[in-house]
Amino acid sequence: MNKVLLIIRREYLSRVKKKSFIIMTFLTPLLIAGIYGLIGYFTYKGIKDTHDKIAVVSTNKTLTEKLASDKNTEYEYVNQSLEEVKKSLKNSDFDYVLYLPEFSLAEPKGVELFGEKQAGLSLNNRISGDIEELIRNQKLKESGIAQADLDQLKTSVDIETKKIADTGKEESSSAGASTIIAFIAGILMFMFIMLYGIQVMRGVIEEKTSRIIEVMISSVKPFQLMMGKIIGIALVGLTQFILWIVLTLTISTIAATVLIDKADVKKIAASAQSGSQVSTGTTVVQAPQGPMVDIQKSLAGLDFGKIVSVFIFFFIGGYLFYSALYAAIGSAVDSETETQQFMMPVMMPLLLGYALSLSVVTNDPYGNVAFWLSMIPFTSPIAMVVRLPYGVPGWELALSMAILVVGFIGTVWVASRIYRVGILMYGKKTTFKEMFKWFTYKN
Repeated sequence: MNKVLLIIRREYLSRVKKKSFIIMTFLTPLLIAGIYGLIGYFTYKGIKDTHDKIAVVSTNKTLTEKLASDKNTEYEYVNQSLEEVKKSLKNSDFDYVLYLPEFSLAEPKGVELFGEKQAGLSLNNRISGDIEELIRNQKLKESGIAQADLDQLKTSVDIETKKIADTGKEESSSAGASTIIAFIAGILMFMFIMLYGIQVMRGVIEEKTSRIIEVMISSVKPFQLMMGKIIGIALVGLTQFILWIVLTLTISTIAATVLIDKADVKKIAASAQSGSQVSTGTTVVQAPQGPMVDIQKSLAGLDFGKIVSVFIFFFIGGYLFYSALYAAIGSAVDSETETQQFMMPVMMPLLLGYALSLSVVTNDPYGNVAFWLSMIPFTSPIAMVVRLPYGVPGWELALSMAILVVGFIGTVWVASRIYRVGILMYGKKTTFKEMFKWFTYKN
């Protein structure tokens, strides 16, 4: 056991002292914050600065009202034929020409948009929305219903979802908050297994090619060496992940304090706390209370203690499960280029679990697919953490954990039998058949 601890210490200290580890640990949170900041800034700037002037050629006699301009889209009706406007478009100050032919309000067809440049998706959606609004108003007008009367009939309904626990106690729940947390947990799990599992494989290849392994193997058993390497790199990964979370939160808090206008924060907080009661005549209608309140209510219903605890278990269990396989691959090859043929069978279950967890499991967290994905050790580290925010019965959680532990022990056993032979093999192209022979060799 002391030898395993020595290997763990060596793996941990040799990696955390590297300049690349220190630089990436501090640089990554800055990069993440910077990328999200740029995305937010350019998205806001793109929406704010977009302005398209559109010439409208209308032969439609059904629509009595005209398209209304706003700060992003300026409509100007022209008394020219479509062909004339199209010909003069290049030398005019219009960006696009919108053609509204005569059509039925039930089936509006034949609307066309012309331009020297391709219209973007957002512009297309804005124009479609404006025309739909125009048609809706025309239909209301023809049916004799005033817009003001229709607005008064509208009432917002805020549904508060609750789960009935096994004890009979009602607990607040939110599909939105559960889905967000499920996505974040699934992505983190996938990234961790991929990044640090491959580091285990690279570490084994480096030691094998430098022949250091021949010296080490004379002092420790291959199994002890493999376990020490896997656990040591896992601790490096956990250290880096914790530092990333702490630094990202610190940078985000500082950036929010410096860059966000305090007056805006106060307005948002005030609207969130007070909600809004809208008086319509003698009736007081409880309006939606704002996004901040919705988020607070949604998150308040989640058991974060349980989610974090289970996440850490599957976080470590999934990493150990896959790292044993990566270590076996690393021991079987002489260079990283030779790993491609072995990587695919290992990555496929992980990719399948990731894709199905974020598509099927989030839509049907209690279905058969979700159940089996969260039981099979190849997919359970991701599927179970994605299911968890929706609520998983205790027996299913315990069964999944037990299967993962058994799966990990079995995987380590299989990987160690390949590792003990492969780690001393040089200059021979390895195949699956060859690896099976190594597995069946007797001590």
